[in-house]
Amino acid sequence: MTDSKVSRARAASAKRQRLMAAAARVVHEQGAERTTIADIARAADVPVGNVYYYFKTKDELVAAALSEHARRLQELTAELDRLPDPRARLTGLVEAWVSQSDVAARYGCPTGTLAVELDKRDEGGLDAEAGRVIRLLLDWAERQFRELGLPDPGGLALTLVGAYQGMSLLANALRDPGVMTSQGARLTAWLTALPDGQELSSLPNGQG
Repeated sequence: MTDSKVSRARAASAKRQRLMAAAARVVHEQGAERTTIADIARAADVPVGNVYYYFKTKDELVAAALSEHARRLQELTAELDRLPDPRARLTGLVEAWVSQSDVAARYGCPTGTLAVELDKRDEGGLDAEAGRVIRLLLDWAERQFRELGLPDPGGLALTLVGAYQGMSLLANALRDPGVMTSQGARLTAWLTALPDGQELSSLPNGQG
């Protein structure tokens, strides 16, 4: 491949990635139904006509937004996986959630809110894609609880991720980032108190 072709391929790849990142942000902020291709093109600083070279429909852009959320999640969990202790990885995940408290208060969880919206559409498919992104998070959390030697690691993962979805929803409904901070602290305390290899059936009173 010539240098000019390599340069064009890199430019095209960068533009596609820019569109995916813009789709993830704009769809999170506005919702899938209110977002237009022109909105995403503007956020990515790409001419509207060029968007169709990469994505033929808005649904393809929504799917790209979900792929971008999955990529960011995998990037975060890969970074957390460098920590030697699964408990530290889980508390690091909670810290990452809390660091986005202002965003959660304004728009909610990027994947959770989109999954709920997509589930209400007549045409199916994209809701399942959103579910797959959430499943990535559940599977990762389950591996951490299993490594801790705790019984029912899948149930504990559901408790953790369910608590995150709940506090994101409440922070958004109340427009209060403090909900993320306070509930994040409760989650961290719960994780810290988990005894290795012993069953813990629920969060502290009032959590979730």
